[in-house]
Amino acid sequence: MPHPIRLAINGYGRIGRCFLRALHESPLRASFQVVAINEPADLDSMAYLTRFDSTHGIFPGEVRQLDQGLEIDGAPIRVSHARNPEEVDWAALDIDILVECSGQYGKRSELERFLAAGCPRLLLSHPGRSAQDIDFTLIYGINDGELTGRERLVSNASCTTNAVVPVLDQLHRAFGVEHAFLSTLHSVMNDQPLIDGYHHSDLRRTRSAMQSIVPVATGLAQGVERFLPALAGKVQAKAIRVPTLNVSAIDIMVQLSRDASGAELNALLRAAAQRQPRLQAYSDAPHASVDFNHDPHSVIVDGSQTRMNGPRLANVFVWFDNEWGFACRLLDAVQAWSALFASPAEELAAAVSRHG
Repeated sequence: MPHPIRLAINGYGRIGRCFLRALHESPLRASFQVVAINEPADLDSMAYLTRFDSTHGIFPGEVRQLDQGLEIDGAPIRVSHARNPEEVDWAALDIDILVECSGQYGKRSELERFLAAGCPRLLLSHPGRSAQDIDFTLIYGINDGELTGRERLVSNASCTTNAVVPVLDQLHRAFGVEHAFLSTLHSVMNDQPLIDGYHHSDLRRTRSAMQSIVPVATGLAQGVERFLPALAGKVQAKAIRVPTLNVSAIDIMVQLSRDASGAELNALLRAAAQRQPRLQAYSDAPHASVDFNHDPHSVIVDGSQTRMNGPRLANVFVWFDNEWGFACRLLDAVQAWSALFASPAEELAAAVSRHG
């Protein structure tokens, strides 16, 4: 039986903890093992927040705190508290992939500090600063077949990009998209305070997250165009943070190239969900956002909200769990990428075999 792929997590916040839990709840848990976590916070808090989560509930397994780490269902995880990539001996951990969930590193020069410190490969839980700053940006179900295994810096894009790109791709292939405007309604994030306070250069993000609807900047349009170059120059986007803990939505307005009806759009998107049931879902029930908490799909199309204004101006509304759905795609990315390369132990065995 092959050895499990060895993983480490850098940054044990919302996405880092969801990734660990998604692996624990997945049938893939026998094939992948988190052996190390680097997180500046104290170990007591890490153990507590692993056990108890206000959004996703109590951890469905045994969590124990060790002297220098955690133990999940009997499997030890070494914990470090470094604030810089060079402060961890990544090579000594013998890992295959570091899942970078801190969100603090986006430029190639910053990411290469991990490589120089002995990390073999990085999977980012956020977009790189630009396409040139990483080797490959992945949206599972769209371009995972283009991975080669030779990459060292891979990004899993963003939760919003994973949600909207499949839908725009399907609409463009079927009807053509002349223009698109995307309005994201996103749950609060940890770059917002509970009460007004000095902390951010974006003045709106100094305001209380739980008292206001807050417009924020977004790079979603650029992210879409990175995957769908046929739509370059045709996409605009805005983002609005809303005072809910989890689950977000995107209101998609598109000008189509040919006439269509709402029934045709829904039939297209329903069929797409049937082709990729793990990644995309469709429903026309009268939903509220809480219905999709802990939902593993990248996107759920709400057919009850599809509208047409004339024969070519279409409005589609989609939901997504911005934490859990994205963490599940991180896990898919690990599986797709790791299938293309050998583990360090296997590489060493192959080298010994080659050289006698």
